[in-house]
Amino acid sequence: MKAEGVRMYGAKDIRLEKFELPEIEEDEVLLKVMSDSICMSTWKEVKLGSGHIRVPENIKEKPVIIGHELSGTIAAVGKKWAEEYKEGERFVVLPGIPGQMGAPGYSYEYFGGAVTYCIVPNDVIEKGCLLHYDGDSFFEVSVSEPMYCIIGGYQANYHTKPETHEHFIGAKEGGNIAILGGCGPMGLGAVSYALAMDKKPKMVVVTDIDPERLERARKVISEEEAREKGVELHYINTSNMKDEAEELKALTGGEGYHDVFVYAPVKQIAETGNQIMAFDGCMNLFAGPSDSGFSADMNLYDCHYRNTKILGSSGGIKADLLEALDLISRKKVEPAVMITHIGGLDAYADTTLHLPEISGGKKLIYTQIHMPLTAIEDFRKIGEKDPLFSQLADACDRHKGLWNKEAEDILLKHFGV
Repeated sequence: MKAEGVRMYGAKDIRLEKFELPEIEEDEVLLKVMSDSICMSTWKEVKLGSGHIRVPENIKEKPVIIGHELSGTIAAVGKKWAEEYKEGERFVVLPGIPGQMGAPGYSYEYFGGAVTYCIVPNDVIEKGCLLHYDGDSFFEVSVSEPMYCIIGGYQANYHTKPETHEHFIGAKEGGNIAILGGCGPMGLGAVSYALAMDKKPKMVVVTDIDPERLERARKVISEEEAREKGVELHYINTSNMKDEAEELKALTGGEGYHDVFVYAPVKQIAETGNQIMAFDGCMNLFAGPSDSGFSADMNLYDCHYRNTKILGSSGGIKADLLEALDLISRKKVEPAVMITHIGGLDAYADTTLHLPEISGGKKLIYTQIHMPLTAIEDFRKIGEKDPLFSQLADACDRHKGLWNKEAEDILLKHFGV
């Protein structure tokens, strides 16, 4: 069958094209992809091409489909899996496949998210990475992948039990959390998760230097909403601070932060994070640097005498994805806070190549349609001439300006999907 998708042939060489998909084998499953949100990791992959650790050397001859935050329905099922999966049901893909570096969107000729249809190989299914989903929207599944990475980051942090050699996993209950460089899509997802945890922190402080990003953050996750959930939330513009570390610590009464998450790979931000940790604090370099020589000054005296810890995390495990899906289904987290732009498959390649240059948060692509990448905040103006965007603007206004199922249904109906 014919498929249309974005394939990578080399570093910065990605192409939207139509190509032939082979018939599925009896141990494979065919997916109809409906949406895929573009990850910064994909931009890093495309920047490196086969120099990326997950990308094969032979992509010039056998290009790989990019994209790994996919959602959709099952289109066909091989005989081996006929009892497990049914045509028409919705799915979730766990992109981090246990025991291997190869992953959808990086390593497979016919398995990725930036495409109309793709094939899940048997080994991926056998490792439990094709999951059932009974939700009613596609976009929430596409952004469940970044949410599960966020949860994985929280679970990577750890603290000690006094007078024992034991550790406990996760952010400290009743503690102080700092999310530095945190008003981007992943940072806002981290705020949403902090408010949804059973063992909630006492305080969450989110920093940024962009007034517009701070304003949007307050709009989509307000301080009042946090108070209602028992958490003291602060959004702080650090651009005019004389002594950033001391002023941030002052918000905690001088105690410092038990859990620090660095959401921008910037030397100064990492160093600030190191300086504001409380006793037994843990700092997680969540933002992945593209520079393999990225480094910063760290206080190792505090590491020895104040029991501070420094680590990094990338991705998550299956349990984190299942938790993300459960929280999304119960409306405990709001992954739509990450999404700022909507587009069609024809916008995927150019958006990926220029991702760092495009302001805003997550770029959500509906792969069965063609539509320019469009900021949600521009819907109303475009709607003055195009009734579709007027309807989309109305639907988003009814949901705090966020993308939502109502808007998704309007969009897909308009394009006859």
